[in-house]
Amino acid sequence: MLKTTDHQGFTLMSTAEEAAMRDDVGRLAKEYGPAFFQQISQAGTPRNELWNRLGAKGYLGIHLPAEFGGGGQGLYEFGAVMEECAREGIPILTAMFSTGVNGTILARHGTREQKQRWLPRIATGEAISAFAMTEPQAGLNSYNIETTATQHGDGWVLNGSKYYVSAMKEAEWLMVVARTGVDPLTGHGLLSLFLVDADAAGIEYEPLPTELQVPERQFTVHFTNVPISRDRLIGTEHKGLRSAFVGMNAERILVSSVCTGVGAYALARGVDYANKRAVWNGPIGAYQAIAHPLAQAKADIEAARLLTQKAGKLYDEGAEAGELGNMAKMLGVDAGLAALDAAIQTHGGNGFAQSSQLSNYWFLLRAFRVGPVSKEMTLNFIAQHSLGLPRAY
Repeated sequence: MLKTTDHQGFTLMSTAEEAAMRDDVGRLAKEYGPAFFQQISQAGTPRNELWNRLGAKGYLGIHLPAEFGGGGQGLYEFGAVMEECAREGIPILTAMFSTGVNGTILARHGTREQKQRWLPRIATGEAISAFAMTEPQAGLNSYNIETTATQHGDGWVLNGSKYYVSAMKEAEWLMVVARTGVDPLTGHGLLSLFLVDADAAGIEYEPLPTELQVPERQFTVHFTNVPISRDRLIGTEHKGLRSAFVGMNAERILVSSVCTGVGAYALARGVDYANKRAVWNGPIGAYQAIAHPLAQAKADIEAARLLTQKAGKLYDEGAEAGELGNMAKMLGVDAGLAALDAAIQTHGGNGFAQSSQLSNYWFLLRAFRVGPVSKEMTLNFIAQHSLGLPRAY
């Protein structure tokens, strides 16, 4: 039985204000470009001149409440910021986690005091935060998280480890998902969400080396008897997964924005090369073996962009955006990867030269096919929730 949600009634129209905002972000990012991205990737500096300028102009917190230092817009607009930066060859992943995930969770589930305390500096980019949920033994089954927050007095004590925590070295605080109990009926872990200072006593971290060529280094983080006060609980105790999914649904939409942006960047470079490179009788772009993959990439990117924007609109309206968010993430990653692959193939051997400024993006987009949720689990979600097929896991 088909269970697809009715998504009609949401019209996507690019306003003059949105166009001006996209143009301004694009021009700002273009001042730096892919060479700058290679530079900050090698140095491992996610907080940089472009970051500071985006924050000063209000773009890093454009989706956060104006009352707490944000721009008062929505995820749709923040997705546009992410896309335009990526389109110029500078994906800003720290913003996706720091303000996109953590800022959104705080804005929707934090108390007024928590919002007043932490949102303003996150919105401007003055402070960076990290998100700590992933554990190697749990994988995609969040109920198997082993990091625990045990009641101690009026608060908790945190113990355990997380890995693939981005930008931990720059973070002032972390959103941590921890087990606070066990459901007696299902045996599933009851999870809660906490905000923890990155320099708190009992926290240690170490680099997690990867092939990713991005400014955001990955870390394994260890918590040993880290005290957590009552005011650091985000949302309701034992209901942390519900709060976390507010950020994770936003993350899926923003991942697609980054990937379609990088795909558009790669496509532009591929088209430019195909128009200029001549081997036999004129530019190689005249040959269908070159032209068709580029044309297909263009169509796929535009389709993924539309779905991503629609998911962003639904999210901002407070509607259920899980279905379209998952679809957008999957299609955006695939479209971006296909465009990047077509651009590299168009360049031939030159596509692997650092000077082509293409292949260094491959591991980033490929990693997004695995996380924050794998393509296989996305298809499971669509099969179960959209098509009404039986659950196999």
